[in-house]
Amino acid sequence: MNKYIFGSALVAAMALTSCSDFLDVQPEGSTMSTTYFTNDQRAIDAIDPIYYELSNGDRMFGRDLFYQQAGACDIVWGRTRSFNTVATFKYTGDEGDPLKRPFENHYSQMANANFIIMKLTAKQMAGALTPVETRTLGEAHFFRGFLHLYIASHYGTDKLGVPFVQWEAGLPEKEYDNSIPKQQETVMKNYEYIVYDFDKAEQLLPKFEEYGVSDRGRAHKAAAVGYKAKTLAYWALWAPEKWKEVIPCVDKLESEYGRGLADTFDELFSSDFKNFWNREYLFSIPSTGGTNGGGVEITGVMLRNKGWGYYNGWGYFKPTEDIYQEFAKDGIPEWDWSTYDLSVPTLGVWKGNTRMRRSILSYGDPFLFMGNHWGYSGESDLPSGFMIHKYMDAFKYADAVGQGYVNANGNYPTTRINFPLMRMAEMYLFRAEANLMLGNAAAATKDLNKLRRRSEIADLPGNATFADLYHERRVELAFEYTDHLFDLKRWHKSNQPELKALAAKELNKRPDVREYEDINNFESPYKVVPYRDYADKLPYSDDFLTFPYPSQQVINSGGALKQLPCWTK
Repeated sequence: MNKYIFGSALVAAMALTSCSDFLDVQPEGSTMSTTYFTNDQRAIDAIDPIYYELSNGDRMFGRDLFYQQAGACDIVWGRTRSFNTVATFKYTGDEGDPLKRPFENHYSQMANANFIIMKLTAKQMAGALTPVETRTLGEAHFFRGFLHLYIASHYGTDKLGVPFVQWEAGLPEKEYDNSIPKQQETVMKNYEYIVYDFDKAEQLLPKFEEYGVSDRGRAHKAAAVGYKAKTLAYWALWAPEKWKEVIPCVDKLESEYGRGLADTFDELFSSDFKNFWNREYLFSIPSTGGTNGGGVEITGVMLRNKGWGYYNGWGYFKPTEDIYQEFAKDGIPEWDWSTYDLSVPTLGVWKGNTRMRRSILSYGDPFLFMGNHWGYSGESDLPSGFMIHKYMDAFKYADAVGQGYVNANGNYPTTRINFPLMRMAEMYLFRAEANLMLGNAAAATKDLNKLRRRSEIADLPGNATFADLYHERRVELAFEYTDHLFDLKRWHKSNQPELKALAAKELNKRPDVREYEDINNFESPYKVVPYRDYADKLPYSDDFLTFPYPSQQVINSGGALKQLPCWTK
Protein backbone atom coordinates (compact mmCIF):
# COMPACT_ATOMS: atom_id res chain seq x y z
CA MET A 1 0.00 0.00 0.00
CA ASN A 2 1.32 3.42 -0.96
CA LYS A 3 1.11 5.29 2.32
CA TYR A 4 1.82 8.79 1.06
CA ILE A 5 -0.98 8.79 -1.47
CA PHE A 6 -3.58 8.63 1.30
CA GLY A 7 -1.66 9.68 4.38
CA SER A 8 1.02 12.36 4.28
CA ALA A 9 -0.50 13.72 1.08
CA LEU A 10 -3.06 15.54 3.19
CA VAL A 11 -0.52 18.21 4.12
CA ALA A 12 0.37 18.74 0.50
CA ALA A 13 -3.29 18.78 -0.44
CA MET A 14 -3.91 21.62 1.96
CA ALA A 15 -0.98 23.53 0.51
CA LEU A 16 -1.80 23.08 -3.15
CA THR A 17 -5.58 22.77 -3.42
CA SER A 18 -7.20 25.67 -5.25
CA CYS A 19 -10.36 27.24 -3.92
CA SER A 20 -13.57 25.37 -4.64
CA ASP A 21 -14.80 27.98 -7.11
CA PHE A 22 -12.98 26.89 -10.26
CA LEU A 23 -13.92 30.10 -12.03
CA ASP A 24 -11.98 32.06 -9.44
CA VAL A 25 -8.81 30.01 -9.33
CA GLN A 26 -6.56 31.00 -6.46
CA PRO A 27 -3.28 32.53 -7.74
CA GLU A 28 -0.45 30.23 -6.80
CA GLY A 29 1.83 33.05 -5.66
CA SER A 30 5.59 33.43 -5.67
CA THR A 31 6.15 31.11 -2.71
CA MET A 32 4.45 28.22 -4.48
CA SER A 33 6.26 28.95 -7.74
CA THR A 34 9.68 28.96 -6.16
CA THR A 35 9.15 26.20 -3.61
CA TYR A 36 7.73 23.47 -5.81
CA PHE A 37 9.68 21.54 -8.46
CA THR A 38 13.15 22.30 -7.06
CA ASN A 39 13.81 18.57 -6.53
CA ASP A 40 12.17 15.17 -6.98
CA GLN A 41 10.39 15.17 -3.63
CA ARG A 42 8.81 18.52 -4.44
CA ALA A 43 7.39 17.04 -7.64
CA ILE A 44 5.98 14.06 -5.72
CA ASP A 45 4.50 16.37 -3.09
CA ALA A 46 2.75 18.32 -5.84
CA ILE A 47 1.03 15.37 -7.55
CA ASP A 48 0.10 13.24 -4.53
CA PRO A 49 -2.79 15.44 -3.34
CA ILE A 50 -4.71 14.61 -6.52
CA TYR A 51 -4.52 10.90 -5.72
CA TYR A 52 -5.62 11.67 -2.20
CA GLU A 53 -8.61 13.73 -3.28
CA LEU A 54 -10.07 10.89 -5.36
CA SER A 55 -11.37 9.25 -2.20
CA ASN A 56 -10.95 11.89 0.50
CA GLY A 57 -13.95 11.51 2.80
CA ASP A 58 -17.21 11.50 0.89
CA ARG A 59 -15.91 13.47 -2.07
CA MET A 60 -15.80 12.07 -5.57
CA PHE A 61 -15.22 8.30 -5.27
CA GLY A 62 -15.91 8.32 -1.54
CA ARG A 63 -19.60 8.15 -2.42
CA ASP A 64 -20.65 11.46 -3.97
CA LEU A 65 -20.53 10.29 -7.58
CA PHE A 66 -22.45 7.11 -6.83
CA TYR A 67 -25.56 9.02 -5.76
CA GLN A 68 -26.03 9.96 -9.42
CA GLN A 69 -26.65 6.33 -10.33
CA ALA A 70 -30.10 6.41 -8.69
CA GLY A 71 -31.37 7.84 -11.98
CA ALA A 72 -30.98 4.32 -13.40
CA CYS A 73 -32.55 1.17 -11.92
CA ASP A 74 -29.64 -0.75 -10.38
CA ILE A 75 -29.42 0.92 -6.96
CA VAL A 76 -31.61 2.81 -4.53
CA TRP A 77 -30.71 4.90 -1.53
CA GLY A 78 -31.24 2.86 1.56
CA ARG A 79 -31.87 5.98 3.63
CA THR A 80 -33.95 8.93 2.48
CA ARG A 81 -31.84 11.68 0.93
CA SER A 82 -32.52 15.41 0.56
CA PHE A 83 -31.59 15.52 -3.13
CA ASN A 84 -34.19 13.32 -4.81
CA THR A 85 -33.97 15.52 -7.91
CA VAL A 86 -30.85 13.54 -8.89
CA ALA A 87 -32.96 10.39 -9.15
CA THR A 88 -35.98 12.01 -10.81
CA PHE A 89 -34.17 14.03 -13.52
CA LYS A 90 -35.37 17.29 -11.97
CA TYR A 91 -31.76 18.44 -11.88
CA THR A 92 -30.91 21.89 -10.52
CA GLY A 93 -27.11 21.57 -10.54
CA ASP A 94 -27.06 22.64 -6.89
CA GLU A 95 -27.56 19.16 -5.38
CA GLY A 96 -24.67 19.33 -2.95
CA ASP A 97 -23.15 15.87 -2.53
CA PRO A 98 -24.09 14.33 -5.89
CA LEU A 99 -23.50 17.27 -8.29
CA LYS A 100 -22.20 20.56 -6.90
CA ARG A 101 -19.38 19.17 -4.77
CA PRO A 102 -18.00 16.72 -7.39
CA PHE A 103 -18.14 19.47 -10.03
CA GLU A 104 -16.11 21.84 -7.88
CA ASN A 105 -13.67 19.15 -6.77
CA HIS A 106 -13.01 18.01 -10.33
CA TYR A 107 -12.23 21.55 -11.43
CA SER A 108 -10.15 22.26 -8.35
CA GLN A 109 -7.96 19.21 -8.95
CA MET A 110 -7.85 19.90 -12.68
CA ALA A 111 -6.39 23.30 -11.79
CA ASN A 112 -3.72 21.57 -9.69
CA ALA A 113 -2.84 19.27 -12.61
CA ASN A 114 -2.73 22.29 -14.91
CA PHE A 115 -0.37 24.07 -12.52
CA ILE A 116 1.99 21.09 -12.38
CA ILE A 117 2.01 20.74 -16.17
CA MET A 118 2.72 24.44 -16.61
CA LYS A 119 5.63 24.47 -14.14
CA LEU A 120 7.25 21.23 -15.29
CA THR A 121 6.82 22.13 -18.95
CA ALA A 122 8.55 25.45 -18.30
CA LYS A 123 11.34 23.64 -16.45
CA GLN A 124 11.65 21.16 -19.31
CA MET A 125 12.03 24.04 -21.78
CA ALA A 126 14.84 25.44 -19.66
CA GLY A 127 16.61 22.08 -19.29
CA ALA A 128 16.06 18.37 -18.76
CA LEU A 129 13.67 16.88 -16.23
CA THR A 130 14.71 14.10 -13.89
CA PRO A 131 12.98 10.70 -14.34
CA VAL A 132 10.74 11.42 -11.34
CA GLU A 133 9.80 14.84 -12.71
CA THR A 134 9.07 13.28 -16.10
CA ARG A 135 6.81 10.76 -14.39
CA THR A 136 5.10 13.54 -12.44
CA LEU A 137 4.47 15.44 -15.65
CA GLY A 138 2.90 12.28 -17.08
CA GLU A 139 0.73 11.87 -13.99
CA ALA A 140 -0.42 15.47 -14.26
CA HIS A 141 -1.41 14.97 -17.92
CA PHE A 142 -3.22 11.77 -16.92
CA PHE A 143 -5.21 13.48 -14.18
CA ARG A 144 -6.01 16.51 -16.25
CA GLY A 145 -7.49 14.18 -18.85
CA PHE A 146 -9.17 11.95 -16.23
CA LEU A 147 -10.89 14.87 -14.47
CA HIS A 148 -11.69 16.70 -17.69
CA LEU A 149 -13.36 13.57 -19.11
CA TYR A 150 -15.90 13.46 -16.30
CA ILE A 151 -16.81 17.13 -16.66
CA ALA A 152 -16.93 17.05 -20.47
CA SER A 153 -19.12 13.95 -20.70
CA HIS A 154 -21.56 15.14 -18.02
CA TYR A 155 -21.85 18.82 -18.93
CA GLY A 156 -21.00 19.18 -22.63
CA THR A 157 -22.75 18.50 -25.94
CA ASP A 158 -22.31 19.20 -29.65
CA LYS A 159 -23.98 22.56 -28.99
CA LEU A 160 -21.67 23.78 -26.23
CA GLY A 161 -18.57 22.41 -24.55
CA VAL A 162 -17.20 22.91 -21.04
CA PRO A 163 -14.64 25.42 -19.73
CA PHE A 164 -11.05 24.35 -20.22
CA VAL A 165 -7.67 25.86 -20.99
CA GLN A 166 -4.16 24.41 -21.10
CA TRP A 167 -2.16 26.51 -18.66
CA GLU A 168 1.09 25.64 -20.44
CA ALA A 169 -0.15 27.17 -23.71
CA GLY A 170 2.01 30.13 -24.71
CA LEU A 171 5.09 29.13 -22.76
CA PRO A 172 7.81 30.33 -22.51
CA GLU A 173 6.56 33.82 -23.42
CA LYS A 174 3.55 33.86 -21.12
CA GLU A 175 2.29 31.81 -18.21
CA TYR A 176 -1.40 31.28 -17.45
CA ASP A 177 -2.87 34.37 -15.81
CA ASN A 178 -5.61 32.74 -13.70
CA SER A 179 -8.36 34.09 -15.93
CA ILE A 180 -11.69 32.30 -16.38
CA PRO A 181 -11.19 29.18 -18.53
CA LYS A 182 -12.65 29.47 -22.01
CA GLN A 183 -15.87 27.52 -22.54
CA GLN A 184 -15.18 25.36 -25.59
CA GLU A 185 -17.54 25.63 -28.54
CA THR A 186 -18.41 21.91 -28.51
CA VAL A 187 -17.70 18.91 -26.33
CA MET A 188 -15.82 17.39 -29.26
CA LYS A 189 -13.14 20.06 -28.76
CA ASN A 190 -12.95 19.06 -25.09
CA TYR A 191 -12.50 15.41 -26.10
CA GLU A 192 -9.70 16.46 -28.44
CA TYR A 193 -7.87 18.05 -25.51
CA ILE A 194 -8.52 14.98 -23.35
CA VAL A 195 -7.11 12.56 -25.92
CA TYR A 196 -4.05 14.79 -26.19
CA ASP A 197 -3.50 14.52 -22.43
CA PHE A 198 -3.83 10.74 -22.40
CA ASP A 199 -1.42 10.47 -25.33
CA LYS A 200 1.08 12.64 -23.46
CA ALA A 201 0.55 10.57 -20.32
CA GLU A 202 1.24 7.33 -22.18
CA GLN A 203 4.42 8.84 -23.60
CA LEU A 204 5.75 10.09 -20.24
CA LEU A 205 4.57 7.48 -17.74
CA PRO A 206 6.29 4.18 -16.93
CA LYS A 207 4.64 0.84 -17.47
CA PHE A 208 2.97 -0.56 -14.38
CA GLU A 209 5.63 -3.29 -14.14
CA GLU A 210 8.35 -0.62 -13.90
CA TYR A 211 7.02 0.73 -10.61
CA GLY A 212 8.40 -0.39 -7.28
CA VAL A 213 6.04 -1.93 -4.74
CA SER A 214 5.54 1.35 -2.84
CA ASP A 215 4.45 3.17 -6.01
CA ARG A 216 1.83 0.72 -7.23
CA GLY A 217 -1.45 2.54 -7.69
CA ARG A 218 0.08 5.43 -9.60
CA ALA A 219 -0.99 6.19 -13.15
CA HIS A 220 0.83 4.17 -15.81
CA LYS A 221 0.87 3.73 -19.57
CA ALA A 222 -1.91 1.15 -19.80
CA ALA A 223 -4.21 3.27 -17.63
CA ALA A 224 -3.73 6.19 -20.02
CA VAL A 225 -4.58 4.01 -23.02
CA GLY A 226 -7.65 2.62 -21.26
CA TYR A 227 -9.02 6.09 -20.51
CA LYS A 228 -8.23 7.18 -24.04
CA ALA A 229 -10.42 4.30 -25.27
CA LYS A 230 -13.22 5.43 -22.95
CA THR A 231 -12.89 9.02 -24.17
CA LEU A 232 -13.12 7.88 -27.79
CA ALA A 233 -16.22 5.79 -27.00
CA TYR A 234 -17.90 8.83 -25.45
CA TRP A 235 -16.75 11.01 -28.36
CA ALA A 236 -18.33 8.52 -30.76
CA LEU A 237 -21.76 9.65 -29.54
CA TRP A 238 -21.14 12.83 -31.52
CA ALA A 239 -18.71 11.48 -34.13
CA PRO A 240 -19.45 7.78 -34.89
CA GLU A 241 -16.21 7.40 -36.86
CA LYS A 242 -14.38 7.44 -33.52
CA TRP A 243 -15.51 3.86 -32.90
CA LYS A 244 -12.77 2.79 -35.30
CA GLU A 245 -10.16 4.27 -32.94
CA VAL A 246 -11.44 2.43 -29.87
CA ILE A 247 -10.50 -1.02 -31.18
CA PRO A 248 -6.73 -0.44 -31.63
CA CYS A 249 -6.53 1.03 -28.11
CA VAL A 250 -7.91 -2.18 -26.61
CA ASP A 251 -5.74 -4.28 -28.92
CA LYS A 252 -2.72 -2.34 -27.65
CA LEU A 253 -3.61 -3.02 -24.04
CA GLU A 254 -3.47 -6.74 -24.81
CA SER A 255 -0.48 -6.90 -27.14
CA GLU A 256 1.84 -4.21 -25.80
CA TYR A 257 0.86 -3.93 -22.15
CA GLY A 258 -0.09 -7.53 -21.37
CA ARG A 259 -3.55 -6.75 -20.02
CA GLY A 260 -6.29 -9.38 -19.94
CA LEU A 261 -8.85 -10.90 -17.60
CA ALA A 262 -8.07 -12.09 -14.10
CA ASP A 263 -8.48 -15.84 -13.72
CA THR A 264 -11.53 -15.56 -11.45
CA PHE A 265 -14.11 -12.91 -10.65
CA ASP A 266 -13.31 -13.27 -6.94
CA GLU A 267 -9.70 -12.26 -7.53
CA LEU A 268 -10.84 -8.79 -8.64
CA PHE A 269 -12.41 -7.92 -5.29
CA SER A 270 -10.10 -9.82 -2.96
CA SER A 271 -8.74 -8.44 0.31
CA ASP A 272 -5.51 -10.36 -0.25
CA PHE A 273 -2.65 -8.07 -1.31
CA LYS A 274 -1.29 -10.71 -3.66
CA ASN A 275 -4.43 -10.38 -5.79
CA PHE A 276 -4.31 -6.59 -6.06
CA TRP A 277 -2.23 -6.30 -9.22
CA ASN A 278 -3.71 -8.91 -11.51
CA ARG A 279 -3.77 -8.76 -15.33
CA GLU A 280 -7.14 -7.06 -15.34
CA TYR A 281 -6.06 -4.05 -13.30
CA LEU A 282 -5.90 -0.75 -15.16
CA PHE A 283 -6.59 1.97 -12.59
CA SER A 284 -7.85 1.79 -9.02
CA ILE A 285 -7.77 3.28 -5.56
CA PRO A 286 -5.69 0.90 -3.42
CA SER A 287 -7.48 0.95 -0.08
CA THR A 288 -6.72 -0.42 3.38
CA GLY A 289 -8.32 -0.86 6.75
CA GLY A 290 -6.40 -0.80 10.02
CA THR A 291 -6.00 2.05 12.47
CA ASN A 292 -4.78 4.53 9.87
CA GLY A 293 -6.48 3.05 6.82
CA GLY A 294 -7.20 5.10 3.75
CA GLY A 295 -8.92 4.83 0.41
CA VAL A 296 -12.56 4.35 -0.49
CA GLU A 297 -15.13 4.38 2.30
CA ILE A 298 -17.97 3.23 0.06
CA THR A 299 -17.13 -0.40 0.94
CA GLY A 300 -18.54 0.28 4.43
CA VAL A 301 -21.18 2.72 3.27
CA MET A 302 -22.81 -0.13 1.32
CA LEU A 303 -23.14 -2.40 4.36
CA ARG A 304 -26.46 -2.94 6.10
CA ASN A 305 -27.09 -0.01 8.44
CA LYS A 306 -25.32 -0.62 11.77
CA GLY A 307 -23.66 -3.74 10.35
CA TRP A 308 -25.65 -6.30 12.40
CA GLY A 309 -24.27 -4.66 15.51
CA TYR A 310 -20.65 -5.51 14.64
CA TYR A 311 -19.60 -2.50 12.59
CA ASN A 312 -20.86 0.96 11.65
CA GLY A 313 -22.39 0.16 8.28
CA TRP A 314 -24.28 3.10 6.82
CA GLY A 315 -26.92 1.37 4.69
CA TYR A 316 -26.80 3.97 1.90
CA PHE A 317 -26.80 2.09 -1.41
CA LYS A 318 -28.80 -1.07 -2.05
CA PRO A 319 -29.43 -3.18 -5.16
CA THR A 320 -32.85 -3.45 -6.73
CA GLU A 321 -35.11 -6.23 -7.95
CA ASP A 322 -34.31 -4.96 -11.46
CA ILE A 323 -30.58 -5.69 -11.29
CA TYR A 324 -31.21 -8.99 -9.49
CA GLN A 325 -33.43 -10.15 -12.36
CA GLU A 326 -30.85 -8.95 -14.88
CA PHE A 327 -28.23 -11.12 -13.20
CA ALA A 328 -30.67 -14.04 -13.02
CA LYS A 329 -30.98 -14.14 -16.82
CA ASP A 330 -27.67 -16.03 -16.76
CA GLY A 331 -28.92 -18.48 -14.13
CA ILE A 332 -29.01 -18.17 -10.38
CA PRO A 333 -25.87 -19.68 -8.81
CA GLU A 334 -26.47 -22.91 -6.94
CA TRP A 335 -25.33 -23.43 -3.36
CA ASP A 336 -23.78 -26.80 -2.54
CA TRP A 337 -25.02 -27.40 1.00
CA SER A 338 -22.89 -30.55 1.31
CA THR A 339 -19.83 -28.30 1.60
CA TYR A 340 -21.32 -26.03 4.26
CA ASP A 341 -19.76 -26.35 7.70
CA LEU A 342 -20.62 -23.88 10.47
CA SER A 343 -17.53 -24.93 12.43
CA VAL A 344 -15.06 -23.50 9.91
CA PRO A 345 -14.70 -19.94 8.55
CA THR A 346 -15.41 -20.87 4.94
CA LEU A 347 -18.65 -20.71 3.06
CA GLY A 348 -18.56 -23.80 0.92
CA VAL A 349 -19.13 -23.95 -2.81
CA TRP A 350 -21.29 -21.97 -5.19
CA LYS A 351 -21.77 -23.29 -8.72
CA GLY A 352 -22.31 -21.11 -11.78
CA ASN A 353 -22.72 -17.36 -12.42
CA THR A 354 -19.90 -16.36 -10.13
CA ARG A 355 -20.28 -12.66 -10.89
CA MET A 356 -23.84 -12.73 -9.55
CA ARG A 357 -22.76 -14.55 -6.41
CA ARG A 358 -19.91 -12.08 -5.87
CA SER A 359 -21.98 -8.98 -6.70
CA ILE A 360 -25.30 -9.22 -4.86
CA LEU A 361 -26.92 -10.84 -1.81
CA SER A 362 -30.62 -11.61 -1.58
CA TYR A 363 -32.55 -12.76 1.50
CA GLY A 364 -31.13 -15.93 2.98
CA ASP A 365 -27.92 -15.95 0.91
CA PRO A 366 -25.06 -17.16 3.12
CA PHE A 367 -21.96 -15.04 3.66
CA LEU A 368 -19.23 -14.53 6.25
CA PHE A 369 -19.15 -11.40 8.40
CA MET A 370 -16.64 -10.85 11.17
CA GLY A 371 -15.91 -14.58 11.24
CA ASN A 372 -19.56 -15.58 11.64
CA HIS A 373 -21.87 -17.33 9.21
CA TRP A 374 -24.80 -15.17 8.23
CA GLY A 375 -27.82 -15.31 6.00
CA TYR A 376 -28.61 -11.90 4.59
CA SER A 377 -31.69 -10.17 6.00
CA GLY A 378 -33.09 -6.70 5.62
CA GLU A 379 -33.46 -3.59 7.72
CA SER A 380 -36.15 -1.09 8.58
CA ASP A 381 -34.93 2.07 6.85
CA LEU A 382 -36.19 1.82 3.27
CA PRO A 383 -35.19 -1.80 2.66
CA SER A 384 -34.81 -3.23 -0.84
CA GLY A 385 -34.39 -6.95 -0.12
CA PHE A 386 -30.77 -6.98 -1.33
CA MET A 387 -27.25 -5.91 -0.43
CA ILE A 388 -24.14 -5.21 -2.53
CA HIS A 389 -21.69 -8.05 -1.96
CA LYS A 390 -18.91 -7.06 -4.36
CA TYR A 391 -16.72 -5.29 -1.81
CA MET A 392 -17.31 -7.32 1.35
CA ASP A 393 -14.34 -9.72 1.29
CA ALA A 394 -12.42 -7.86 4.02
CA PHE A 395 -15.32 -8.29 6.46
CA LYS A 396 -15.16 -12.08 6.47
CA TYR A 397 -12.35 -12.34 9.05
CA ALA A 398 -13.10 -12.93 12.75
CA ASP A 399 -10.79 -10.08 13.77
CA ALA A 400 -11.10 -8.01 10.60
CA VAL A 401 -10.29 -4.78 12.42
CA GLY A 402 -7.43 -6.14 14.51
CA GLN A 403 -5.84 -7.82 11.49
CA GLY A 404 -5.99 -4.61 9.49
CA TYR A 405 -8.59 -5.65 6.93
CA VAL A 406 -11.17 -3.10 8.09
CA ASN A 407 -10.67 0.45 9.35
CA ALA A 408 -10.97 0.72 13.12
CA ASN A 409 -12.76 4.03 12.61
CA GLY A 410 -16.34 3.12 11.72
CA ASN A 411 -16.94 6.71 10.66
CA TYR A 412 -14.39 6.19 7.87
CA PRO A 413 -15.23 2.60 6.91
CA THR A 414 -12.46 1.79 4.43
CA THR A 415 -11.38 -1.79 3.87
CA ARG A 416 -8.53 -3.64 2.24
CA ILE A 417 -9.42 -3.75 -1.45
CA ASN A 418 -7.90 -2.57 -4.72
CA PHE A 419 -11.04 -0.62 -5.52
CA PRO A 420 -11.39 -0.60 -9.32
CA LEU A 421 -12.06 2.55 -11.32
CA MET A 422 -11.23 0.85 -14.62
CA ARG A 423 -10.45 -2.77 -15.39
CA MET A 424 -9.82 -4.69 -18.57
CA ALA A 425 -13.35 -6.15 -18.65
CA GLU A 426 -14.64 -2.66 -19.40
CA MET A 427 -12.21 -2.43 -22.31
CA TYR A 428 -13.53 -5.67 -23.79
CA LEU A 429 -17.04 -4.27 -23.47
CA PHE A 430 -16.04 -1.08 -25.27
CA ARG A 431 -14.33 -3.10 -28.02
CA ALA A 432 -17.45 -5.25 -28.35
CA GLU A 433 -19.59 -2.12 -28.59
CA ALA A 434 -17.27 -0.65 -31.23
CA ASN A 435 -17.40 -3.84 -33.28
CA LEU A 436 -21.19 -3.98 -33.07
CA MET A 437 -21.40 -0.34 -34.17
CA LEU A 438 -19.11 -1.16 -37.10
CA GLY A 439 -21.09 -4.26 -38.11
CA ASN A 440 -18.63 -6.91 -36.87
CA ALA A 441 -20.86 -8.96 -34.56
CA ALA A 442 -18.56 -12.00 -34.67
CA ALA A 443 -15.67 -10.04 -33.12
CA ALA A 444 -18.01 -8.58 -30.49
CA THR A 445 -19.20 -12.07 -29.60
CA LYS A 446 -15.67 -13.19 -28.79
CA ASP A 447 -15.20 -10.40 -26.26
CA LEU A 448 -18.56 -10.91 -24.58
CA ASN A 449 -18.02 -14.66 -24.32
CA LYS A 450 -14.67 -14.09 -22.60
CA LEU A 451 -16.53 -12.42 -19.75
CA ARG A 452 -19.25 -15.05 -19.64
CA ARG A 453 -16.82 -17.98 -19.52
CA ARG A 454 -14.85 -16.37 -16.68
CA SER A 455 -18.10 -16.28 -14.66
CA GLU A 456 -19.06 -19.89 -15.49
CA ILE A 457 -21.85 -18.82 -17.85
CA ALA A 458 -22.59 -20.46 -21.19
CA ASP A 459 -21.53 -18.76 -24.41
CA LEU A 460 -24.05 -16.68 -26.29
CA PRO A 461 -26.18 -18.92 -28.53
CA GLY A 462 -25.26 -16.94 -31.64
CA ASN A 463 -23.64 -13.71 -32.69
CA ALA A 464 -23.87 -10.89 -30.16
CA THR A 465 -26.62 -8.32 -30.38
CA PHE A 466 -26.90 -4.87 -28.84
CA ALA A 467 -29.23 -6.41 -26.26
CA ASP A 468 -26.40 -8.79 -25.30
CA LEU A 469 -24.02 -5.83 -24.97
CA TYR A 470 -26.49 -3.97 -22.75
CA HIS A 471 -26.89 -7.01 -20.51
CA GLU A 472 -23.19 -7.88 -20.26
CA ARG A 473 -22.11 -4.33 -19.51
CA ARG A 474 -24.83 -3.92 -16.91
CA VAL A 475 -24.10 -7.08 -14.90
CA GLU A 476 -20.33 -7.32 -15.38
CA LEU A 477 -19.77 -3.79 -14.07
CA ALA A 478 -22.67 -3.59 -11.62
CA PHE A 479 -22.08 -1.28 -8.63
CA GLU A 480 -18.76 -0.01 -10.02
CA TYR A 481 -17.74 3.55 -10.91
CA THR A 482 -18.01 2.89 -14.64
CA ASP A 483 -21.15 5.06 -14.86
CA HIS A 484 -24.08 2.87 -15.87
CA LEU A 485 -26.35 5.93 -15.86
CA PHE A 486 -24.26 7.71 -18.47
CA ASP A 487 -24.17 4.53 -20.56
CA LEU A 488 -27.97 4.66 -20.61
CA LYS A 489 -27.98 8.35 -21.47
CA ARG A 490 -25.54 8.05 -24.35
CA TRP A 491 -27.35 4.99 -25.69
CA HIS A 492 -30.65 6.85 -25.53
CA LYS A 493 -29.06 9.70 -27.50
CA SER A 494 -27.51 7.35 -30.07
CA ASN A 495 -28.94 6.38 -33.44
CA GLN A 496 -28.87 2.67 -32.60
CA PRO A 497 -32.57 1.72 -32.19
CA GLU A 498 -32.11 -1.43 -30.09
CA LEU A 499 -29.86 0.28 -27.54
CA LYS A 500 -32.06 3.36 -27.55
CA ALA A 501 -35.15 1.28 -26.72
CA LEU A 502 -33.40 -0.63 -23.91
CA ALA A 503 -32.06 2.60 -22.42
CA ALA A 504 -35.46 4.28 -22.63
CA LYS A 505 -37.12 1.37 -20.86
CA GLU A 506 -34.76 1.59 -17.88
CA LEU A 507 -34.56 5.38 -17.73
CA ASN A 508 -38.33 5.71 -17.68
CA LYS A 509 -38.86 3.05 -15.04
CA ARG A 510 -39.06 3.45 -11.28
CA PRO A 511 -36.79 0.84 -9.67
CA ASP A 512 -38.49 -2.13 -8.02
CA VAL A 513 -37.61 -3.54 -4.60
CA ARG A 514 -38.82 -6.39 -2.41
CA GLU A 515 -40.92 -5.65 0.64
CA TYR A 516 -40.93 -8.54 3.13
CA GLU A 517 -43.64 -9.06 5.70
CA ASP A 518 -40.93 -9.92 8.23
CA ILE A 519 -37.55 -8.37 7.45
CA ASN A 520 -35.76 -10.77 9.81
CA ASN A 521 -37.24 -13.95 8.36
CA PHE A 522 -35.53 -15.38 5.29
CA GLU A 523 -38.64 -17.32 4.33
CA SER A 524 -41.07 -14.46 4.87
CA PRO A 525 -43.48 -13.70 2.01
CA TYR A 526 -42.64 -10.58 0.04
CA LYS A 527 -44.06 -8.47 -2.73
CA VAL A 528 -42.25 -6.61 -5.50
CA VAL A 529 -43.17 -2.91 -5.47
CA PRO A 530 -41.78 0.36 -6.84
CA TYR A 531 -39.27 1.94 -4.48
CA ARG A 532 -41.01 4.23 -2.00
CA ASP A 533 -38.62 7.19 -2.18
CA TYR A 534 -38.33 9.63 -5.13
CA ALA A 535 -41.60 8.50 -6.68
CA ASP A 536 -42.06 11.49 -9.03
CA LYS A 537 -39.55 10.55 -11.73
CA LEU A 538 -39.95 12.56 -14.94
CA PRO A 539 -40.29 10.90 -18.35
CA TYR A 540 -36.76 10.80 -19.70
CA SER A 541 -35.72 13.05 -22.56
CA ASP A 542 -32.34 13.79 -24.13
CA ASP A 543 -32.44 17.18 -22.38
CA PHE A 544 -31.30 15.22 -19.32
CA LEU A 545 -28.13 13.94 -21.01
CA THR A 546 -26.11 16.55 -19.11
CA PHE A 547 -26.27 18.12 -15.67
CA PRO A 548 -26.81 21.87 -15.29
CA TYR A 549 -23.92 23.91 -13.91
CA PRO A 550 -24.18 24.95 -10.26
CA SER A 551 -26.05 28.25 -10.21
CA GLN A 552 -23.44 30.09 -8.15
CA GLN A 553 -20.76 29.22 -10.70
CA VAL A 554 -22.86 30.76 -13.46
CA ILE A 555 -23.43 33.89 -11.37
CA ASN A 556 -19.76 34.19 -10.43
CA SER A 557 -18.68 33.96 -14.05
CA GLY A 558 -20.42 37.20 -14.99
CA GLY A 559 -21.80 35.65 -18.14
CA ALA A 560 -18.67 33.77 -19.19
CA LEU A 561 -20.15 30.37 -18.23
CA LYS A 562 -23.27 29.57 -20.21
CA GLN A 563 -25.84 26.90 -19.42
CA LEU A 564 -27.09 24.70 -22.20
CA PRO A 565 -30.42 26.00 -23.55
CA CYS A 566 -32.29 22.99 -22.10
CA TRP A 567 -31.41 24.23 -18.59
CA THR A 568 -32.47 27.84 -19.16
CA LYS A 569 -36.08 27.15 -20.17
